[in-house]
Amino acid sequence: MNQVDFDRKPPRKTTRSWLVAATLLTVGIIIGFVVASDLGWLPTGHAVPDSSSVAQTPPIARPVSTAPQPALGGSNQTFVEIAKSVKPAVVNIYATKSGRSEGSGATPFDDPLFRKFFGDEFFRKFEHPKERKERGLGSGVIVESNGLIITNNHVVGKADEIRVTLSDKREFKAKLIGTDPKTDVAVVRIDATGLPTVPWADSDKLEVGEFVLAVGNPFGLTQTVTLGIVSALGRAAGIAEYEDFIQTDAAINPGNSGGALVNVRGELVGINTAIFSQSGGNMGIGFAVPSNMAQSIMGQLVHTGKVVRGWLGVSIQELTPELASQFGITETKGVLVSDVMDDSPAKKAGFERADVIVEYDGKPMDSPTHLRNAVAQTPVGKKVTIKFIRDKKGKTVDLTIVEQPKSMSQSGEDDGGESATPTGVLSSLDVRDLTEELASRYGLKSSERGVVIVRVRSGSTAEELGVREGDIVLEVNRQAVTSVKVFERIAGKLPKDQPVLLLLKRQGRTIYLTLRP
Repeated sequence: MNQVDFDRKPPRKTTRSWLVAATLLTVGIIIGFVVASDLGWLPTGHAVPDSSSVAQTPPIARPVSTAPQPALGGSNQTFVEIAKSVKPAVVNIYATKSGRSEGSGATPFDDPLFRKFFGDEFFRKFEHPKERKERGLGSGVIVESNGLIITNNHVVGKADEIRVTLSDKREFKAKLIGTDPKTDVAVVRIDATGLPTVPWADSDKLEVGEFVLAVGNPFGLTQTVTLGIVSALGRAAGIAEYEDFIQTDAAINPGNSGGALVNVRGELVGINTAIFSQSGGNMGIGFAVPSNMAQSIMGQLVHTGKVVRGWLGVSIQELTPELASQFGITETKGVLVSDVMDDSPAKKAGFERADVIVEYDGKPMDSPTHLRNAVAQTPVGKKVTIKFIRDKKGKTVDLTIVEQPKSMSQSGEDDGGESATPTGVLSSLDVRDLTEELASRYGLKSSERGVVIVRVRSGSTAEELGVREGDIVLEVNRQAVTSVKVFERIAGKLPKDQPVLLLLKRQGRTIYLTLRP
């Protein structure tokens, strides 16, 4: 006998109808989304599409996307494939440096009276400096399959022991081949063969806006890959002596130093070197040594064990709009020569102070850093053509670059000699004839010509522009200054509302400065 459940109400027709309608509506929405997605009407992510899946899509008319896509150099590589090809050639580098520590904590032996009573020799018998080890962590890039690795000088320089860990977890003791602190490049080698490598790229062809990947070991996190673009080229950051940095917003952090910066073809365009940071972490401003500079330095270190740089023999500075107007030049393109060294290639070729170099060895020069790096990387003995402007006229000269010599001098306060306080735009400077006493005070040679600045008014334009006590004034508005009287006479004739061009000598180097009223 069937029992009837009196709590259950018989189903209503309206309920069944509602369920059917809802089901049909849901199915319709799903079909609509599928069609819309296939037609490309839905928003897409930022991932680079796989070309094989695109090729298999049925030939349906699609709206053309206006969003810029990464230029992959005509290949079918994706960022995933680039990372897979580069990561095996990027290594961990552990550098250990031994040192001696004097220990910490005050003791009775630290009391100067105590030490004076017994004498220093007595205490030296009881002092035992402690051994300590400093460990550094960085990255490196395998550039030759026989174990040659390029990294940063600040990662391995002065290390007692260098250990390298490969991506397959194998560990090797590395030999330091050579370092170059002036570019922060170093080369090490491990005893291994058949290793994966990263091919070199021509960094001169790199352009702002290109996609780049940074591969390294930030904070010890191995095989980390970050993506960004080239933010700027030819940067000088005050980190090394010779700088031509690639700036990128690809995340670079401590431990990335010495790692690879690669383009979308998986080629090495730079060696990650430094970051600009106020917190110690990434702030979107990282710097890498360009591959052309790194490869040139590496070649010299491997083959000769040292780096030889070319030398032209000129002191140079930025050509500012103010200086350009003083020399009658309409553009600020070029590099201003502020001095020419004796017995240098430039001197022998006839270069003079105030020449503006606009082209070196077929390449336009737009900054002192650019010219300095170009000359330094020129092979010794090479003949180069230089174009420059003198007295508003273009000139061309050929000369042979020689090896850079070794190098230069320093400064100091106030007394003695005839003084003068000029009027007008130079009124913020007090100058004196150079005496033996002033020469020794400021670290100068008493045979120097010109007058020495003994005071710069606080808060003046001269102070803001960097004029210092101890600077020697050689010229005012291209007129030679041989004494205070000559300086006074020139200063007295200057128009009060016009800028003045000064030629100063500081620590053996000369520099032009423009003082505005």
